[in-house]
Amino acid sequence: MSTHSKKLFPVEPPRSGLLAELWQEQLRNNHISKQALKKLADKHQLSDIETEGVASFYHFFHQQPAGKHTIYLNNSIISELRGYERIRETFERETGAHMNSVDPTGSFGLFQTPCIGLSDQEPAALIDFLPFTNLNALKVKEIIQKLKQGKTAAEIYDTPLDNIRFTPANDHSIFFAPYSAGEAIKKLNNLSSEAVIEQLRISGLAGRGGAFFPTWKKWDTCRQYESPAKFIVCNADEGEPGTFKDRVLLNNQPGSVLEGMILAGYTVGAAYGIVYLRGEYRWLLSKLETEIELFHTLGLLGKNIGGITGFNFDIRVEIGAGAYVCGEETALLESLEGKRGEPRTKWFYPVEKGYLQLPTVVNNVETFAAVARLIQMGSFDYLKRGIPGSAGTKLISISGDCQRPGIYEIEWGMTVAELLDLCGAEDPYFIQVSGPSGECISVREKYRRISMLDLMAQKDIRCGGSFMIFSSKRDLVHILMNFSEFFKHESCGVCTPCRAGNFIIQRKLERLQNELADMNDLKELRNWGTIMKTTSRCGLGKTASNSILQSLEKFQDYFTARFAGTDNSTYRKFDHHAAVEEYERYKP
Repeated sequence: MSTHSKKLFPVEPPRSGLLAELWQEQLRNNHISKQALKKLADKHQLSDIETEGVASFYHFFHQQPAGKHTIYLNNSIISELRGYERIRETFERETGAHMNSVDPTGSFGLFQTPCIGLSDQEPAALIDFLPFTNLNALKVKEIIQKLKQGKTAAEIYDTPLDNIRFTPANDHSIFFAPYSAGEAIKKLNNLSSEAVIEQLRISGLAGRGGAFFPTWKKWDTCRQYESPAKFIVCNADEGEPGTFKDRVLLNNQPGSVLEGMILAGYTVGAAYGIVYLRGEYRWLLSKLETEIELFHTLGLLGKNIGGITGFNFDIRVEIGAGAYVCGEETALLESLEGKRGEPRTKWFYPVEKGYLQLPTVVNNVETFAAVARLIQMGSFDYLKRGIPGSAGTKLISISGDCQRPGIYEIEWGMTVAELLDLCGAEDPYFIQVSGPSGECISVREKYRRISMLDLMAQKDIRCGGSFMIFSSKRDLVHILMNFSEFFKHESCGVCTPCRAGNFIIQRKLERLQNELADMNDLKELRNWGTIMKTTSRCGLGKTASNSILQSLEKFQDYFTARFAGTDNSTYRKFDHHAAVEEYERYKP
């Protein structure tokens, strides 16, 4: 839902409000009716099909009643390993609703959803878009009983813990150091926009969303374009399974994120900022709105910010509706414009033609927070953290088989082994870095450093935001199947390599799991993974096969042991489950 704190924003095309209007219908009636879609189509002069196409694209919009209380149970791999099946069974028994349906009374809708940003507190669910964490059968039973007795989810939900487990010694913390709103903005009285760019360049700060593009280059490019309006967009659509660092920043210190956006506005000449908050984090909306109002009260938003004549900037929040692909910056911009969140063909980068085809800087939550801290302390002090070539600190979300899941702020240069020791990793065997689209490593690689150096030689390892740790007792194929199901579900479906590739990869993994695979199956897994990596339209498709390709390379012995035989003979185990499933599908 769009929130306008002040009226500094320009007149935007009415369609830009479509996502917010769909949310209003969903929240008011627990679904979006055909009549409501028709009304919105007429209002925005769109076809009925186009409006329905937008609504159907997003996971949290339903065109049939979704229950008085709508429950979304997270089915990510960490949830599965923490008891998802038992929690699902308990929800079904207590509500009377089967998964992905509504109970006969219309009281409860039960749906599964990918990662909701609570991997350190699994199993977890959203009920009426409010979080419930560390679930067990007894807790689920008590929750449903209270809802049946008339309690609202707002009265009984859990406030997720931030679980900040580690910060650097010697006052080297950047993100979780004491924060006072406006300290970085005060520095602007003595800094030109060129000087801010120079501070960013000296620091070597790179984007923290996973691409690691130099922040100064992005901002400086946008600064060069002449335009009647420019936008700063904060990508808070943190949808990569296992990642929750942005959630903690927004909950623990939203001011530093807003301040970073304001600094970006000053630097590139923008007057408008938008926070695109993922639908799974709706419960953080009131905190963000309160912080925005505080900034207005302090003179840090609005007109003549910080006493700088002519520096006007305002921020509003837009809520996504459940689409992982909107983490890709151009898909996010399409969503902001009230469209399906499908990645654009990149004839232009957002810094030239972004939101409403105007110059736009898109950075993620951690990047903006880092900029605020950098300008506050100065590049000289910032360079004291980390190692040469990789200055500063990095936030990492850790979950899985470890004793202390949570957020770790580390200085660049720490080894994987040190991080595993800090979190109390239990028999680490397979480690997925930066989510399913990132890099998988084996415990044999634990002495690699976490930095941005020597990447071509694969000596150091980058981390966009998370470590998921799996012990040797875990079924690697099961983990990969969960990743594959996620990408198959979240693909926008526009390009064939991603649409078909994820489906075929999942089928091949099923053959491995059922001990029906041979060398040809592994060969096809590699071929399809490579096709997706080289020909998909956007980053989702290009990186969706990363974990498959790297696992095949690094865990060859494991995959060989899953073959039905040692050669390419026609012998196979009989797949009883598949045969019964096929019979059930086609029986009269």
